[in-house]
Amino acid sequence: MNPIRRFRRFAAALAGLAGGLLSFAVAAPTAFARPAPPLGQPFRPGKPLPPGWDKHPPLPPTHVHQVVHTVVVGGMPGWQIALIAAAAALIAATVAVLLDRARAAHQTAMTAAT
Repeated sequence: MNPIRRFRRFAAALAGLAGGLLSFAVAAPTAFARPAPPLGQPFRPGKPLPPGWDKHPPLPPTHVHQVVHTVVVGGMPGWQIALIAAAAALIAATVAVLLDRARAAHQTAMTAAT
């Protein structure tokens, strides 16, 4: 086997392992996160928190005819969605062109060798 191919396969495997390690390092803090203890209480790892510490206090009584208006906040603006779609299309087209050129170069090299 050609030593360059062996090195290329080793580099590809190393890059894959590095990517996996990076994704684990990014996801690990989220996976091990836990709610913060209530104010005034010290952090006690391994000890359970008192029951109901994460519950909201009861809401104050409101007038019977009072109308509550909800405000819808959040989501993603349309221009951001369009920007993401355009970037994804550009990246996909670039990858397709690069793969096609690599395949064409490999085929011409193979026919010239025979």
